[in-house]
Order: sequence, then C-alpha cells, then structure tokens
Amino acid sequence: MHLVTVAIAMLLCFQVKHFVADYVLQPAWVLRGKGDVRQIGGYAHAAVHALGSLPAFLIAGLGAAEILAFVVVEFAIHYVIDYTKVAISRRKPAGPTTRAFWALHGADQLMHQLTYTGLIYAALAWNGTG
Repeated sequence: MHLVTVAIAMLLCFQVKHFVADYVLQPAWVLRGKGDVRQIGGYAHAAVHALGSLPAFLIAGLGAAEILAFVVVEFAIHYVIDYTKVAISRRKPAGPTTRAFWALHGADQLMHQLTYTGLIYAALAWNGTG
C-alpha cells in the first residue's frame, strides 16, 4: 500500500476511534474516575483508546511486539493528557459557556491529535516506510 494511503487510513482509524471513545463510550463512572489515580475510570478510558487503536497499528504493518509497545505508549500518553486536563479544571473551574472551558477542551483535543500524528510517524518510521 502506498505510504500516503497508509497514513490516511491510520488517521481515519484514529479519528473514528477518538470520537467513539471520547463522545460515545464515557459513562458517568468513567467521567468521575478521570483525574483520580485511585479510581478505575481514567484507566478504563485510556485503555479503550489504546485498544481502539489496534486497527491503525495493524494497517501500519507492525508486528505483535511493536503493537503492544505502541498500545502501552498510547495508554500512558492518553491517561496523562486527561489527568492533566481534569487537574487544571479542578483548580480553575469554568462552565461550558466560558472561553476558558472551551480553550481547555480544545487544548486537550489538540494534544490527542498531536499524539496521533506522532504515533503515525513513529509506526511508519519503525516499519521502515516513513
């Protein structure tokens, strides 16, 4: 498969997964658990993201060991981004009608998108196609 096609297919997988994991599959217990290392919600949410990225990593042609490494990296990065967003939100609460709320939400989403960019680059470089 052509390099651009692989990169776009990976990006498509990440985008669909991100929408489903962030906007469809977050019950209240997950939302409550984010930002608290003693609760499972944030870990479960990061795991949904990491495991949901399997199709993208398979498209990149990675082997099982590499996929495991990429899943672990994505899990850790996703958890830290979400934990940080919640920590900032708790220090400076802002409702959804404020610019601060949307700026923080946008920064969170940007960090996730930059993570996907890095994962695509790393997967293609690891596989020798990038």
